[in-house]
Amino acid sequence: MDVEANKAKQIINDNNNDCAKVNSNSTIDDSIPHSSLSVDTALPFPLMSPRIIELCKDLFRKWAKLDDSCFSVETVSGGITNLLLKVSVKEESGDNVAVTVRLYGPNTEYVIDRERELQAIKYLSAAGFGAKLLGVFGNGMVQSFINACTLTPLDMRKPKLAAEIAKQLCRFHQVEIPGPKEPQLWVDMFKFFEKASALRFEDPDKQRIYETISFKEVHKEATQLKELTELFSGPVVFAHNDLLSGNLMLNDEQDKLYIIDFEYGSYNYRGFDIGNHFNEYAGYECDYSLYPSKEEQYHFLRHYLQPEKPYEVSEKDLEDLYVEANTFRQGYLRLILIILVISSGGTTNTRSRRRSASPLHSLTYRDLEQYKIRVISPYLCREIC
Repeated sequence: MDVEANKAKQIINDNNNDCAKVNSNSTIDDSIPHSSLSVDTALPFPLMSPRIIELCKDLFRKWAKLDDSCFSVETVSGGITNLLLKVSVKEESGDNVAVTVRLYGPNTEYVIDRERELQAIKYLSAAGFGAKLLGVFGNGMVQSFINACTLTPLDMRKPKLAAEIAKQLCRFHQVEIPGPKEPQLWVDMFKFFEKASALRFEDPDKQRIYETISFKEVHKEATQLKELTELFSGPVVFAHNDLLSGNLMLNDEQDKLYIIDFEYGSYNYRGFDIGNHFNEYAGYECDYSLYPSKEEQYHFLRHYLQPEKPYEVSEKDLEDLYVEANTFRQGYLRLILIILVISSGGTTNTRSRRRSASPLHSLTYRDLEQYKIRVISPYLCREIC
């Protein structure tokens, strides 16, 4: 067990010994403390910091009587949907402990199922993924602090790191999470479509731009893409669904890679999770000229399919998964277009920063047809064209 896991276990054990409050929600282990407090994410940092300290004291009884000077709060880079804060605590014993406080972004309940996330964390944490869940509060959670740095999009394409990400993702996809196992891609897409197609803007300029979007065409494209992907026999797995560079952390000293942040996690198509990850090579600026080459994708897929013997993967298995991942990539782009429309309307502001530069409004079904010709193997094209 690593240092972070030991510290997290000690915090939970100490809290249990002190008979701290626990959450009665059935999706959370009874040993996980719960607070009804919330922290306004709009507060300026000098006003937010005392609230964070108060929250930590309320959650963890062993810290309740510590002077505020024993706490240090600082922001952590890497959060997109959430605000991340590192809280360092000097305990009565003289030990220094650090935790991460994650404040949910406003309106994220429109796109994130927090109940599902909390349940998944329990099982994924037990399998060795992500930070340990230490506490839950009104609009966020407290987790163990991971002493590592987030990757950049360029880091992900480095051969050694790409191979390790593939190996970890293979293992991630083998974790069983209780509950319904229906893939969520199309459920979410059409749910978001209903929201996006019913928006109205008070700003006339926004409304005018909004009215240029052909939702009839978007719905047609999504339906045709759904029919296309149903031709695959790829497995449904518990997918991360958001494997961008900011959700991958590396401890250089220990040479250890962490997959973190499971808020978008759900059962989904294997090809979607892999194609989604390949899209993230484009970075926050959505420069799709950085999309991985076929050679780079094959390198990743070899290590995904057979982590211990990557070069024993057959060409047929490689090609099949390559086609699967690249077809689902279009499903990802459709979903992001719809979320982007919702985001611009003020229904939710989540993820809009990283997607605003993407030329998704120009994508048409004609583009998909050309894409099929370029990417999908000839035998599949004969089936669908």
